Amino acid sequence: MGGIERRRLLQATGLTLGGLVMPWSWGQQQQTGSTALKIPPLLAGDRREGEQRYSLRIQTGQSRFLSGLDTPTLGINGDYLGPTLRLRDGDDAVIDVDNGLSEPTTLHWHGLHVPAHADGGPHQVVQPGGSWQARFRVQQQAGTYWYHSHQIHRTGEQVYRGLAGLIVVDDDASERLALPSDYGVDDIPLIVQDRRFNEDGSFRYVSSHRDIMAGLMGDTILVNGTLDPYFEPTTEKVRFRLHNAANARTFTFAFSDGRDFQQLSCDGGFLAQPLPRTEMELAPGERCEIVVDFSDRSPVSLLSLPMAANSPNQSRGMMRRMLAANEERFHVLAIRPQSNLGRSEPLPPILTEVGSFESAGIDRLRRFELGMVMGMGRMMGRRGGGQSTAGNFFINGNAMAMDRIDERVPVGSTEIWEIHNDTMMMHPFHIHHGQFQVYRRNGQPPTPHERAYKDTVKVGPGETVQVLMEFQHFADPELPYMYHCHILEHEDDGMMGQFVVE
Repeated sequence: MGGIERRRLLQATGLTLGGLVMPWSWGQQQQTGSTALKIPPLLAGDRREGEQRYSLRIQTGQSRFLSGLDTPTLGINGDYLGPTLRLRDGDDAVIDVDNGLSEPTTLHWHGLHVPAHADGGPHQVVQPGGSWQARFRVQQQAGTYWYHSHQIHRTGEQVYRGLAGLIVVDDDASERLALPSDYGVDDIPLIVQDRRFNEDGSFRYVSSHRDIMAGLMGDTILVNGTLDPYFEPTTEKVRFRLHNAANARTFTFAFSDGRDFQQLSCDGGFLAQPLPRTEMELAPGERCEIVVDFSDRSPVSLLSLPMAANSPNQSRGMMRRMLAANEERFHVLAIRPQSNLGRSEPLPPILTEVGSFESAGIDRLRRFELGMVMGMGRMMGRRGGGQSTAGNFFINGNAMAMDRIDERVPVGSTEIWEIHNDTMMMHPFHIHHGQFQVYRRNGQPPTPHERAYKDTVKVGPGETVQVLMEFQHFADPELPYMYHCHILEHEDDGMMGQFVVE
């Protein structure tokens, strides 16, 4: 599509800034795979006095995404994004965080089962020039997790500028499986983000009310901070750790030749067995591991397809018009297998036994209603009661308030959390404290690709999703955990609540 045609498309779909069409867009250019994919450095920690210790410094930087232009960025131990932290189930971990910024920030360990004081949420603020230490025992199944800023009202912009990174957790069971596991060789992280750039190369963040209501969506794809990347497999099979690290965009991943792949996991652990797929829809915050066979040695591209017209996550009404960007097609990664590929083992037919939280008994059900302010101040989602206090988004009628505890959960309990979406767009709902299981989706059992452990779940417009969660540890009646929409502009603008385990 040429520049004039794309500009007309932007005008037709409302992708404008204050009534003016964006003046410049890398996304108008043809992407063919011009730059080798960056692999985030692996930080395995240092063993000292029986603990595994990690040091992270949050800092400003300059990154060159576009030819001849430098982009002011934020990073962790570098200019943009952070290293991949490698943790092991059962280890005592100590993570020292230094803040080299001129503004407060936090680092949240998304998906990890940790005490509230180590969670890195809005209550664990690291002041400019200050430091913070998270100390916890890793109690986690093998999987792909991540960490990112969670500063109140600033999460979206700080993550957009680069404050995020992956966490890989290993355990004894996963190491016995014949899976690709050589990091950077046949075990490849893919942190996928969409960004917008100004003509001077700087990031263009929120600049209109639409960016808040729909969530900010860019026209340019970065993978591990690489623009227009390519990867050259050296083995027959490659394990990709797919991570949607976008602020608001949902990606529908597929390969350009329609080849299938094997889904290994959900957010927080393996499925019972590999699941054949040809497409994978991931909302912001969601991850999954897949294995792809390149033994045919044919070049192929990883794409993000337009959201299917019949997807339950399609927006409705006026939000459908605002979210036309979720219907764009993107080139994500060019893949060019080498001619002499190393042999890969067949995938194991069984990955793990996925136990059910239901077997312990269910103590109670809690209901959460997702709502938002629509045109002319009309509020959707008021059936849960309550009073909206600020922002355009709310849960059970309330926008986020740091001094209000919304829910109190008895330690040792197992609960159903029922999330109803009374808005016209999908919200990926994330719960801190650990992993949950999707129990019912609109009264039906979950689809096969959701039948493992998750920490973020898509709730489409009008949908009701029930999740099962155990609260077995970390009683603290004062320090709360969060639950929120993981469209970061929605989280920053009110769609977040707090709970304590006591």
